Parts: sequence; structure tokens; C-alpha cells
Amino acid sequence: MSERIVVVGAALLDAGRLLAARRSAPPDLAGRWELPGGKVEPGETPEHALVRELREELGVETEAVSRVPGEWPLRDPYVLQVWTAELCQDSAAPKPLQDHDELRWLTPEQLWSVDWLDQDVPAVREVAARWNAP
Repeated sequence: MSERIVVVGAALLDAGRLLAARRSAPPDLAGRWELPGGKVEPGETPEHALVRELREELGVETEAVSRVPGEWPLRDPYVLQVWTAELCQDSAAPKPLQDHDELRWLTPEQLWSVDWLDQDVPAVREVAARWNAP
């Protein structure tokens, strides 16, 4: 059995909205939506990886707030962990810089208006349950 690799996803919350990112690559994921984030590198904490990935993918400065309970399998050996995060006060607005072609801020009522990646659906459900979304 290979050692698991943690992928961190951000439930980036701002003014009562959650940020969703539409994949532009790879082709089998393009056009579907996810919580932005990426792999935790060796020697890196999940919180640090989350902040770094959001800076690289969206050009924003953020702070990891708390881990959403649960862990969801991706393709072997990857597992998804989700953290709530907030934009830092002096951060720029998010822009799709890497791997995404569109970003959308979703209110609780709009949460299921996008076609989430299958592997993100359970994590989004868990975020929604804690966010009091429908």
C-alpha cells in the first residue's frame, strides 16, 4: 500500500459566501467545480499548503481558520482534507491564475447551482452542514 498524500481544499468564506473554482485542466475534470487547493508538500503543514496553494492558484492572501471534520478519498494515494479559510484584510480579490478558468462566490442558496466534482461533493456537504446552508 502506498503512503497517502494529503490534498487540501479551501472552503474560502467571505461575506457569507463560499468560493467555487471551475477547473480548466486536466481534460477529464475541465468545466466542473471544486474547492480550490492542492497537494501538501513534504515537510509542509496542511495549513501552510492551503495558504500557499491559494496564493499560487488565486493570487490571494488567506488565513486557514479550522479543519472541516472528515477526509475524502481521491484517486489513490490522494485524500482530501478541507479547511475553512478567510481572505486577509489587505488581500487582492481572487483571480483564476492556475488550473481554473472561472471563480464564483456562492451564497448558501446557490451552493448546488454549480456542477461540483464528484470527489468534492461530500466535502461541500460537510461544509454546508457547518455553514447552515440548505
